[in-house]
Amino acid sequence: MAQDYVIEPASAKVEVVAELRELVAGTQATILADYRGLSVAELTDLRKKLRGVDAEFRVVKNTLFKRAADGLLPIQELEPFLTGPTAIGFAKGDPIGAAKVMVDFVREHKAISLKAGVVDGVVYNVAKVEALAKTPPREQLIAAVLGSLNAPMAGLVGALNNVCASLVWTLQAVVDQKSAAA
Repeated sequence: MAQDYVIEPASAKVEVVAELRELVAGTQATILADYRGLSVAELTDLRKKLRGVDAEFRVVKNTLFKRAADGLLPIQELEPFLTGPTAIGFAKGDPIGAAKVMVDFVREHKAISLKAGVVDGVVYNVAKVEALAKTPPREQLIAAVLGSLNAPMAGLVGALNNVCASLVWTLQAVVDQKSAAA
């Protein structure tokens, strides 16, 4: 039995490359995965979870992705990872959230595996993507920095408050002593 192959017209490929290029240009990070063995329901579940952290998950042809990302990502460094079936998580917002969702999903579903990632033009291996997923979210990091910046000021306010309170207590003691002597 002969298998029918659908040949995509060149214009469709140009559209896909243009759409992928726009997506790559607008993302903070990309995380590559081998999705073989996932059911449609599992892929839909992953897409839904990634949308919750302002990310997108797409199955892409390696050759079209290479063309789309050329000049935007270090394609030569990604070349070894662009073999076999590839799906990519595109983090439009915080890359940590997308990495966390994908790493957690991989832990739950053995049919999918991470290949690599790119954050701010730097290629991450699987271990670095997993480490990125363990990083606290951006908001928590900002809160920690602001807290550490606020700590010296709070200490100064406390010290000045103690000096003022000591002065008031001393004056009150002098007043009490004078009124007791009178």
